[in-house]
Amino acid sequence: MLDFSSVKDKVVIVTGASRGIGEAIARCCAANGMKVVCAARGMEKGEQLAGEIQGNGGSAVFRQTDCGDPGAVKDLIEFAVDHFGGLDGIVNNAGIGLGGFPLHEYDLEDYDKIMDLNLKGVFAGMKYAAEAMFKSGSTGGFIINVASVAGLLPQRGQALYTAAKFAVVGMTRTAALDYAPYGVTVNAICPGYTLTSMFDGIPDEAMNFFLRDCPAERLGKPEECAYIALFLASDMARYISGAAIPVDGALSAGSKNMINWKHPEIRSAARRV
Repeated sequence: MLDFSSVKDKVVIVTGASRGIGEAIARCCAANGMKVVCAARGMEKGEQLAGEIQGNGGSAVFRQTDCGDPGAVKDLIEFAVDHFGGLDGIVNNAGIGLGGFPLHEYDLEDYDKIMDLNLKGVFAGMKYAAEAMFKSGSTGGFIINVASVAGLLPQRGQALYTAAKFAVVGMTRTAALDYAPYGVTVNAICPGYTLTSMFDGIPDEAMNFFLRDCPAERLGKPEECAYIALFLASDMARYISGAAIPVDGALSAGSKNMINWKHPEIRSAARRV
């Protein structure tokens, strides 16, 4: 039986919370009684999100943060502890995508841009959140890193993004080993093609490629990642740590191939998603 009452009143930081997967996670956590610190660079959308959560009876506050700056991440976590009196978990979701080029066409500035936010920022979030959870005396602490299917399966044209996300998965698993004796779980969520603002205005040709490439033949919804985050924050997932969980419509399960049904008539009763 599913029971999310264990997350009630837990204090969680969600980075990159002003849109997409981060917004969905913040809303889901708040709807289940968690105290949410919404962090993002965009002040207008971040404050709007926190206000909407409060208007719906939830507990949330916004903190403008550049998560590519470790000092700003440290300040964010100190703010969360000061505001709510402690910290129980963090969802390191803030990140950027940059790709579609062969490796030699990336600039060194591209490397710094990707690694500062997608890797250094996640490391800072893990480091300072872990320290805060221990100092807070939190029980049932958790760290959730939003990596990517690119952290499980390299993708052509995504050398830097893939490197960063592989590193996030590696840090996740190592930290899980470090903190397992102390009851702090550390897991990664690895989204595939997910319907966020990244897909706004893309050409039909590109959208059709993503739909063809995904075995589920659709894009994921941000809420589908949020439900996993909520579960990982709950007591139902206390024995799950060091996992990198794909939410990708079977994209990372393996390569697609030609398939012939011996009895295709059985599909007539099945509804295609």
